[in-house]
Amino acid sequence: MQRDAGMRLLLLGGTQEARQVAHELHDLPVTVSLSDDARESPSCGTRIGGFGGDEGFRVFLLREGIAAVLDATHPFAERISLRSARICAETGVPYVQLLRPQWRPGQGDRWHPAEDEAGAGGLPPTGARVLIVTGRQRLERFGPMERRCVFVRRNGPAPAGPPPFADGAWQVGVPPYALGDEERLFRALALDWLIVRNAGGEASRAKLDAARGLGMEVAMIRRPARPDAPRVETEAALEWVRQLAKRS
Repeated sequence: MQRDAGMRLLLLGGTQEARQVAHELHDLPVTVSLSDDARESPSCGTRIGGFGGDEGFRVFLLREGIAAVLDATHPFAERISLRSARICAETGVPYVQLLRPQWRPGQGDRWHPAEDEAGAGGLPPTGARVLIVTGRQRLERFGPMERRCVFVRRNGPAPAGPPPFADGAWQVGVPPYALGDEERLFRALALDWLIVRNAGGEASRAKLDAARGLGMEVAMIRRPARPDAPRVETEAALEWVRQLAKRS
């Protein structure tokens, strides 16, 4: 496909799917927007940081001549997705969300649904040994989790501050985490419970397979509300962009 200056795509990134899309669409003028510089895409133009609220995002779309927005942010980046979909609708810019499928329990899984962090934090009983793998943000929403030993995974480097829960510790690691490594870790920590967000995806599923094999309980935090807008997976997202480019 020839590079078409009339088709300017804004790709809201930060996920493996976004990196794949950026690679596949290297022949189009694509701007990848990331919250930080940890996952830059060398094949496309990249911008780092926020837009400055609703008005900043609206101004960016108009100033940069954005013809379409493909939202490939994390399934739990609800504020970004809701804001982006709403402003795209207001400005007439086509918007689609690339959303990976959710994880679903299979035979042997012992999952317990939770609406949010507070709900998940209340599921493990007194005396349980728990590993939280939801990321470092919003840990305060779990509550104190008293009378439980709580480990919190932190993708390196090791944090300088104390662990967020009185009876617990940081568990520092470097992804990706293989199934065997997860099983050894869970045994070494003598875990009873795992707390995760239903992010979906194969790259980070090993922890769930390990929990199943060890008979652990899993508190699964449901995905937040999504925009009332089209949702697609990777191949359909690529086709959507290419069809827009043909018409531009």
